[in-house]
Amino acid sequence: NCQISLGHGAFYAIGAYTTAILLDKTGIPYWATVPVAGAICLGAGFLFGLPALRLDGLYLALATVALAVATPQILKFKGFDYWTGGVQGIQVDSPAAPFGLPLNTDRWIYYFCLIWTVALVIIARNLLRGRTGRAMIAIRDHPLAAAAMGVDTALYKSLTFGVSAMYTGIAGALGAVLSAYVAPDSFPVLLSIKFLVGSVVGGIASISGAFIGALFIEFTPNFADQISKAAPDAIFGIFLIALMYLMPTGTIGIFNFVGVRFRRGAVAKRQY
Repeated sequence: NCQISLGHGAFYAIGAYTTAILLDKTGIPYWATVPVAGAICLGAGFLFGLPALRLDGLYLALATVALAVATPQILKFKGFDYWTGGVQGIQVDSPAAPFGLPLNTDRWIYYFCLIWTVALVIIARNLLRGRTGRAMIAIRDHPLAAAAMGVDTALYKSLTFGVSAMYTGIAGALGAVLSAYVAPDSFPVLLSIKFLVGSVVGGIASISGAFIGALFIEFTPNFADQISKAAPDAIFGIFLIALMYLMPTGTIGIFNFVGVRFRRGAVAKRQY
């Protein structure tokens, strides 16, 4: 019963602009803007999830893609120019390594993003193993049974949307720190579609699969461009179709299948 969102590019933009605005308008250090961006996106995602509970399947996908379409236009609205910089966006300074560390800016940002990645993976694993995660999984697999067992499906569905928005917002904040520039046209609808492609390629509902999906959407277009300068998008599409045909459960599904077969073979050998 997985729900498809095509609007997470909007939360990526919210996270990026939160960091850029705080860096541009206040004296908040860059590292402190990241959790603020995550908190804002958590609240925005939770609130958006409340009315979205009435929608399902394709209708939810349409509602979320409308959010992705509207966000760049809202950021261009002249009434918000003081905060968003309008169509020209916001330029911010790249952070230097703290504590006198002998690292250049690019290397420090790499380690800064790596620290956040490790922290978010730990949070996700603990969340899934806890009561909240079990409730989310129950709603995903058997929503009627979960409701019959007393799980507040409305609350947990909205919370799930909020948590996913928080992760996307933190990614947007880190992206703003990395690029030192944000603009409305940096967040097209295609960005949301790329997020969905990464999830499907890696394997939906898999933390490990998220890394594989990220590698796919980041490096496959470059590889396709090297194969054909004239039609890189067509090459990328062929790769994607072939991958979905060969691995309908995502790449992580293949690893899980191989792991299960290996364990069964090991058990069978011990029995004999």
